[in-house]
Amino acid sequence: MTLQNLEPQLLALTATEKAQAMQILAQSLGNPWRGIEKTPGVCGGDACIARTRIPVWVLVNARSIGISEAQLLKDYPTLSATDLTNAWVYATAHPEEIATTIRENEEA
Repeated sequence: MTLQNLEPQLLALTATEKAQAMQILAQSLGNPWRGIEKTPGVCGGDACIARTRIPVWVLVNARSIGISEAQLLKDYPTLSATDLTNAWVYATAHPEEIATTIRENEEA
């Protein structure tokens, strides 16, 4: 099987299925959360985009209230489309963690 043969099938996947496929591929590379870091003492230890203080939950919450990816990239000029993809894959794999963190920050 070649990537050229696989491409039409990948493009036909739903957004959730694409995120799951990306997770599988990332795990096969040996670092399942490439581009996502958790550092004690930084942003409360929450999952952040690597080398930034931008928590994944902030991006997920923004998207859930209707902010587009294009607007997020404009609002956070240090982010790339790859960073957003990494955030979505992480959030898909850890929905309870993200939901809990959003809820805790809304209550604060």
